[in-house]
Amino acid sequence: MASYTALFTPETWALFQEHGSNITGFRERQKKTAERIRPGDLLFCYLVRLSRWCGILEVTSGMSVETAPIFSDPDPFVLRFKVAPRIVLNIEHSVPIFEAALWSQLSLTNNMQVRAFGWAQQANLRTPLKQLSVEDSALLSKTLGEQEKQRKVYPLSATDERRLNGKRSIRTIDREVLVEVPDEEIAAAPSESPDVEQDEARQSHKVQAAIARIGAEMGFRVWIPKGDRQKVQDLLPEGVRAALLDVLPLNYDDTTLRTVEQIDIIWLKNRSMARAFELEHTTAIYSGLLRMADLLALQPNMNIRLHIVAPEEKREKVLREIKRPVFSLLESGPLYENCSYLSYGSIEEIGSIKHLSHMSDSIVAEYEEFAQDA
Repeated sequence: MASYTALFTPETWALFQEHGSNITGFRERQKKTAERIRPGDLLFCYLVRLSRWCGILEVTSGMSVETAPIFSDPDPFVLRFKVAPRIVLNIEHSVPIFEAALWSQLSLTNNMQVRAFGWAQQANLRTPLKQLSVEDSALLSKTLGEQEKQRKVYPLSATDERRLNGKRSIRTIDREVLVEVPDEEIAAAPSESPDVEQDEARQSHKVQAAIARIGAEMGFRVWIPKGDRQKVQDLLPEGVRAALLDVLPLNYDDTTLRTVEQIDIIWLKNRSMARAFELEHTTAIYSGLLRMADLLALQPNMNIRLHIVAPEEKREKVLREIKRPVFSLLESGPLYENCSYLSYGSIEEIGSIKHLSHMSDSIVAEYEEFAQDA
């Protein structure tokens, strides 16, 4: 018997309960990991945004692919498992991971200060189906079992309430989409000094070079805009520079090509774009999102994976801004369905993996985050 994390938003946890607490699902991009799950395995349920453990489910079936709406319409959680609920707690009874007895004993967190910057990423609690150790599984089983009996109430903080109530959905002709207009306090940000901006620009070039190197080692040809190319090229090993393109081998109209040429990094296979990356080191966050939205508006049927890459401290802002109505109501579908967030730290981790030349770019899926899951 193995144990894994199952991530829920407050919304999907409520829908899971409304539908009988007997079916859970995962996205197509988690298929490789989901195929390892067997009947008898345990899923420990974790509430993102609120950072709480809320239940334990026992898997009772193999994986099936189903599209009937449960968690949204259309429903992206198509890799389905039947489950038997061992413990199901409401939000107010779910146990915060910051509880001293949990934080100090879970191997996920016991080497970090409580609420240390970037703790959730380091604990790998932003990617579903992380396999838990026997010790962590036993500790969570004991803690949640005791809580099921005691039903202690853990009040929501003001920040929790904002995160809980921040999401809104509207119905379009064929689907339900999330929209969010960040409030003034969050949307407004102080301007940064020229020295800070220069430091951030230098850091972004380093990350740009890291993404270029990863793509080149995986066998992709790499596009970098002319304005950045020399600075990035100077940071690359000699062997990697040969993968850089001087001209994009694409057959699009002039407007689309001008948009594509400005994207920070593109990985190409033959004459097709595989992945596009926009780095957001500025406070406003908008430029990369606008360019990705422009690309999808110009080519709504384009099959390309899009990523916004930004420092960890800008994560929440990226995931909020991408749900603005202008991005959620694109003809091709919400931008947040096609464009994910990658932290600078994730790029560093991917870049440190040995033998990248023998790996598929699907490894990126283990690090990316989508706004609807946050």
